[in-house]
Amino acid sequence: MDVKISKGANIKIKGSADRVYANHTEPEFYALKPTDFHSLIPKMVVREGDYVMAGDVLFNDKKNEKIKFTSPISGHVLEIKRGEKRKILEVKLQSDDEIKYKKFNLSAPDELKRQDIIDFMLDSGLWPFIRQRPFSTIADPSQQPKAIFISAFDSAPLAPDNDFIFHGDNGLFQFGLDIITQLCNGVTHLNLDGNSNSNKVFREAKGVQINNIFGPHPSGNIGVQIHHIDPINKGDVVWYLSPQDVLTIGRCFRDKKYDVSKIIALTGPKVLKPRYYKVISGSSIKGLVSENTSKDQKRFISGNVLTGQRIESDGFLGFYDSQITVIKEGNYSEFFGWLLPGFNKYSLSRTFFSWLNSKKEYDLDSNTHGEERAYVVTGQYESYMPIDIFPVQLIKAILIEDIELMENLGIYEVDPEDFALCEYSCTSKIPVQSIVRKGLDIIQKEFS
Repeated sequence: MDVKISKGANIKIKGSADRVYANHTEPEFYALKPTDFHSLIPKMVVREGDYVMAGDVLFNDKKNEKIKFTSPISGHVLEIKRGEKRKILEVKLQSDDEIKYKKFNLSAPDELKRQDIIDFMLDSGLWPFIRQRPFSTIADPSQQPKAIFISAFDSAPLAPDNDFIFHGDNGLFQFGLDIITQLCNGVTHLNLDGNSNSNKVFREAKGVQINNIFGPHPSGNIGVQIHHIDPINKGDVVWYLSPQDVLTIGRCFRDKKYDVSKIIALTGPKVLKPRYYKVISGSSIKGLVSENTSKDQKRFISGNVLTGQRIESDGFLGFYDSQITVIKEGNYSEFFGWLLPGFNKYSLSRTFFSWLNSKKEYDLDSNTHGEERAYVVTGQYESYMPIDIFPVQLIKAILIEDIELMENLGIYEVDPEDFALCEYSCTSKIPVQSIVRKGLDIIQKEFS
């Protein structure tokens, strides 16, 4: 199936990762952050000072204790960091020199049934890799999804190149797919970038429906792909995961241990040598960025510039992230701001001259170039929203908490990341991603 998307935009930022694997010193510290899992209330199993092996449980989901969150490495629980109202922010671990893995029992892969797969994934800590729409929360293992979606590409700014990452991993990726497809009676969709010649690892995948997605960002967003291939209606559930999650699941089933190593890209205009690195999920980024970034005051982001989370220079990689982005901190004021013309300024509109050279890359920073102001209708959102909804009307329905109107305007089909370009281009500087998240939380709470 071919899907062609015309709305959207590819933001040109300097600092894409060279197709090179770089060596780095293994970090001493790791962390598993409950805040990476939306709406999760963790129930701690370990205490500070406890020793754990890779695969040992750190905490459970308080609402469903079958869902376990396990340690990515072996070592000691150094700190359970808490925030306001004693909310658990992260479980910090100090790693052994050599990782020791807990061994899990598992039948031969060809003898496994759907429930056997679910039970192993729950027991080993693999289950959180599978998320569901609507709401973008960890999938409910007791439900049966109507479909599973895997996006083989990421269209976000400076996103890792999966064709490079997956070179030579045909067997393991297919093994992971064979496991995932047993979780659903419906279709498992593998969506490829129609704008490029995708790696044969994806093109030759078996047991899935291959779809080619053409168009600019956000064509790589799962929500956009679901909308155009198999839309979500009220009551529907769709599961999704990333290609590297499929590799991790296949590796853990093959080796019977919780090995969550992954390839990430260190990107951004303030990175001296953008490269790819093999790390373990939750690793500290300190060793990657300390000697490989400029001397400017910088912002470190786990993820991409549109939807990623800000972290410190010694912070930790997010559970679902495969990219670290480093940009200049935009804590400055501009004389006359946007009134002054400039060839080195970037804009999605024709305010500046960036439209004259569509291939030029820019050293963008975190400056918002203005503050929140009156919410006016400009038609901008509609230019960057490839989902057939009325985005401004939906945002307003969320602001007044009109549940029926939210449903009628398609809130089940969207996610905060689908509004990232709208937020970036917004003249009124409205934080629409957080508003959409609030709306989804209202709906989820109302019908839970």
